[in-house]
Amino acid sequence: MAAATQGQQVFADIRPLLQRLWPDPEKENVTAREIAEAISLIFVNKLSPVQTGSLLTALHFTGWDRRADVLAEASAAMRRHAATIDFEGLEKVISARRRPEGGYSGGLCDIVGTGGDSHHTFNISTTSSILASSLLLLAKHGNRASTSKSGSADLLMNMQPKPAQLARITPDTISTVYQSTNYAFLFAPVFHPGMRHVASIRKELGWRTIFNLLGPLSNPLDDAIEARMLGVARDDLGPVFAEALRLAGAKKGLIVCGQEQLDEISCAGPTYCWQLVEGGNGTQVEHFLLEPKDFGLSAHPLNTVSPGKEPHENAEILRKLLRGELRDDDPILEFVLMNTAALLVVSGICEADTSAMGPGDDGKVITERGPGNGRWKEGVRRARWTIKSGEAWRQWSAFADVTNDLPV
Repeated sequence: MAAATQGQQVFADIRPLLQRLWPDPEKENVTAREIAEAISLIFVNKLSPVQTGSLLTALHFTGWDRRADVLAEASAAMRRHAATIDFEGLEKVISARRRPEGGYSGGLCDIVGTGGDSHHTFNISTTSSILASSLLLLAKHGNRASTSKSGSADLLMNMQPKPAQLARITPDTISTVYQSTNYAFLFAPVFHPGMRHVASIRKELGWRTIFNLLGPLSNPLDDAIEARMLGVARDDLGPVFAEALRLAGAKKGLIVCGQEQLDEISCAGPTYCWQLVEGGNGTQVEHFLLEPKDFGLSAHPLNTVSPGKEPHENAEILRKLLRGELRDDDPILEFVLMNTAALLVVSGICEADTSAMGPGDDGKVITERGPGNGRWKEGVRRARWTIKSGEAWRQWSAFADVTNDLPV
């Protein structure tokens, strides 16, 4: 790539690629790797604002930012340019906390959505991640709100009585967090500092770019993640994301999209699902539908789980949920239980034929299987236990405490 100068800054020149990207990149034999290499320049501030905007625009209007191979290559590039983490040291800490059970090997798990579904539902994936940390090791990747009032980071930084200090969780302190709790939150601005070079451009473009899709695929701890659940806001993206995960080498994953174009498992009706399944011919993608009844739960209209409130108000709902103060059939609670259960199923822990979670667990495993051969009702049984036993609140409290003790 040639070099171009703007003021004192020397930028790479990707005009040859841009000219091939529009209008027909397929005809011009553009490759996913070429696109990923160009995107990599953004993270090190080697691409001018004009060419950055041109690249994002061309990808958007050709639809190439919604191709599985492009998302796989570009997310890998984004992770390569993330802040450096001592994986060897982290693995030692994680190994000490591992609790393998059923088909779960004790590795890290994540649950995340693309956002942008315009339904303004409660912070489901964030809440589900806390519940799941009672039984799994969680590495929740997230950020502040971009299309809603309350993003995952906004929620946790407004929790009472002790808000989490997310900016203190860094590559240097992440191991310390896992020494105290099964839960960690990786705040995107801390772990992806290169994204600051494109922030203003994304705001000025006025449409969602490839970076809205890369975030859920770019967990900095990707190499240590065993299982993940990912919500997309458009059902046409489901098979794309599933294939992107498969291309990236993931073995356990579930992509979901509510029929209403919701980036969660819907509590109101059917949810489209694409699951990675290992078999004799490698990892394959299986498609099926899930409904609230498959979890043994009632359906609830989305307007009953869409408070559209400010972060501090949503944080109070989260506090009540974790403390067991919501009634058992509360719509938001059941919405959270469905999504938590799904992550537990994907992890493999629900394949255990015995159960000894702790006080309050009657040990009665629900072996009934539903769509996709999953024990969805067993997932709900376990998810309810995390609240009733107080374990979810204990994991959250330990996380909040340790983040407040980390150096500023």
